[in-house]
Amino acid sequence: MKSIYITGYMGAGKTTIGKALSKELHMDVVDTDQKIEEKQGKAIRDIFAEEGEMAFREYESEMLRSLPVRNAIITTGGGIIEREENRKWMKENGTVVYLYCDPHVIAERLREDTTRPLFQEKDIDAFVTKFESRRAYYEEAHIHIDTTNKSVKQIMNELKEKINE
Repeated sequence: MKSIYITGYMGAGKTTIGKALSKELHMDVVDTDQKIEEKQGKAIRDIFAEEGEMAFREYESEMLRSLPVRNAIITTGGGIIEREENRKWMKENGTVVYLYCDPHVIAERLREDTTRPLFQEKDIDAFVTKFESRRAYYEEAHIHIDTTNKSVKQIMNELKEKINE
């Protein structure tokens, strides 16, 4: 089976759904952000602070290409889709899933989360604007799932149905 790439904005449920899907399909789950942190020896927020977003995006593209293209669930960082080369790679090498969640719901969830480098300004309007600037890229995915106010079980049922179509 081709790898499944889970995309979506920060806080949409990528990590949670990736782990649940991994158990369901008996496939390894790989988190691109976690792999970057391991390889670089520092937290994402420190990479952003010390090297900038462009350096992080380069690490992200390199990491994406180093991961398995078969039999893996790959949870991605929210901005991985900003680069056309990454969107193309994922579409050609697997099934791309877009987890959508209303950005206002996400903003409320993330308000106090200090591990999110792009959400530290606590400006909901800027957060929503960033989301909207990426939305068309997310929507290039093969499968779209709205996670807003849904349980993991509901999301998983919908996702399994769409994967098996």
